[in-house]
Amino acid sequence: MKITGTGAPALTPAIGGAAPAPAPAQAAQPGRSASPLESEVLQPAAKALAALPDFDAARVAELRDALAKGELPFDAGRLAGLIQRFHGGRG
Repeated sequence: MKITGTGAPALTPAIGGAAPAPAPAQAAQPGRSASPLESEVLQPAAKALAALPDFDAARVAELRDALAKGELPFDAGRLAGLIQRFHGGRG
C-alpha cells in the first residue's frame, strides 16, 4: 500500500492490485488552474509512473536471500536508531 498523505489516490498501483483507472480530464474552468496531472505535458509522465510497480520484487527477493544466507550485514541496533531518528526520536 502506498500512503500519500494528501487524500488523493496514489499514482502507483497497490501491491498485487491493478493500476487505478485514470480520472477523466476536466475542462479548465475560468478562475481555476489545471492541476499538474491534468496538464497535457505531464500526462505521458503520469501514465508511465502509474505503470511502474511500487517496488522491485526481484531486488527484494535478492536482498532477502542474501540476508538469509548471512551475506548481507545487518545491525538491528543501528536500524532501530535510524528509525527513531527518522520519526523524531532523540536517538
